[in-house]
Amino acid sequence: MHPLPRVKCVSLLNLKLKNINIVKQLHAQLITNALNSPSNLGKLIQHYCTFPSPQSTNYAHLILTHFDTNPNVYLLNVLIRCTSPRHSVQVFKNYFSRSCVCFDKFTYVFALGACARSGLLLEGKQIHGRVVKHGVWSDVMVQTTAVHFYGKSGEIGSAHKVFDEMSVRSRETWNAMISGYCSQRERVVGNASWVGLSLFCDMLGGGLKPDGTTVVCVLSAVSQLGVLESGICVHGYVEKMLFEPENDVYVGTGLVDMYSKCGCVDSAMWIFERMKERNVLTWTAMTSGLAIHGRGKEAMEFLDRMEGHGIVPNAVTFTSLLSACCHSGLVEEGLSLFYSMERFGVVPKRQHYGCIVDLLGRAGHLEEAYNFIDNMQVERDAILWRSLLSACNVHGDLLTGEKVRQVLLHMQTEQITMCSGDVADMSEDYIALSNMYALADRWDDVKIVREEMKFKGYETKPGLSYLQ
Repeated sequence: MHPLPRVKCVSLLNLKLKNINIVKQLHAQLITNALNSPSNLGKLIQHYCTFPSPQSTNYAHLILTHFDTNPNVYLLNVLIRCTSPRHSVQVFKNYFSRSCVCFDKFTYVFALGACARSGLLLEGKQIHGRVVKHGVWSDVMVQTTAVHFYGKSGEIGSAHKVFDEMSVRSRETWNAMISGYCSQRERVVGNASWVGLSLFCDMLGGGLKPDGTTVVCVLSAVSQLGVLESGICVHGYVEKMLFEPENDVYVGTGLVDMYSKCGCVDSAMWIFERMKERNVLTWTAMTSGLAIHGRGKEAMEFLDRMEGHGIVPNAVTFTSLLSACCHSGLVEEGLSLFYSMERFGVVPKRQHYGCIVDLLGRAGHLEEAYNFIDNMQVERDAILWRSLLSACNVHGDLLTGEKVRQVLLHMQTEQITMCSGDVADMSEDYIALSNMYALADRWDDVKIVREEMKFKGYETKPGLSYLQ
């Protein structure tokens, strides 16, 4: 191989290389031409990390081993930032024990970020402790990453504690804190989404201007709460103080989702039609909005429109479309859509099978739903069978209901035998069966079911109501 001209060799580093052999050739040329500066080698590590194979990862490590006597912290940071999250944490661990390596703030930022993306809570806490001992904890970037890490890991209390202790907060800090609350799945008293909205107001009160990331998080909180008035206020603020929402695909998508979930599907459609750019998330949000409002035929038309715009639907899109068929009673359309998914490169998953079970159950095709579950290509879980049991209760099909109940009882027995963890609460199954017996005036059976519930310690969960 003839050496490339020096300038051309360096310029190739700025291109997006799709073949690892080309990257290896470029690596050789850099060495041949004595262009192995940290800046060039850092770009080379980034190229190797774009290929998800053990071989490419080894080559990235070889670049670091060249500096074994005095490891270059810049190259180490590049490797931690660019490789896969779990591998990033492992690299950090490997070099942590070497006294000759002096980490800087970026090392900790990238390592904590990797823990956030990979869900490694314990390792992240250990890195947090190391940061404090190392004396770089006062840096706002490090603290902000810690807020993001704890929020992403579900430790929202720890995230808020770090946030409260910060003397200086950037816009990114507020975004991390707001996003942390808005992404909490568990709803507790003093709803996490309400706290996220409150933080947004505090951010504005402090004179800090939000950006698109902030707005998307706040709109997500409004969507979860269904508070239309707050959503309209956020929309108005964006229009007057920031930018036109139709120029930002993510904010526009957030508005479509918010208006849909707050009951204003026509307003969502108005935003959707004004948007200058739409991605698959935008189309999915609009489809979901039509689905939950029973406008199934309009939602199905969106599939043709998506194809016309060159947008390929994903698994979530099909979940929304199938849900639309469920809410609108479009049995034939839903089944046809389900069996055409692989044409779009989407393999049906459990949630798609669940939609079909729900669709058939709502329409009263209970025996067909039973056979559909029995012949599924994915693992059957209790949720699918419970969905069918609920449909049997609605339609008063005691025969199919008893068959489903036997399946659930067998699954429960297997769980106990395998000792695979906590056994799911079966109280809802017993109640559904009890209600079916009651509808059939089989009161002796109702008594037997209730006594069995009492004997096994199952209790009826009390209902909850939420008032704004």
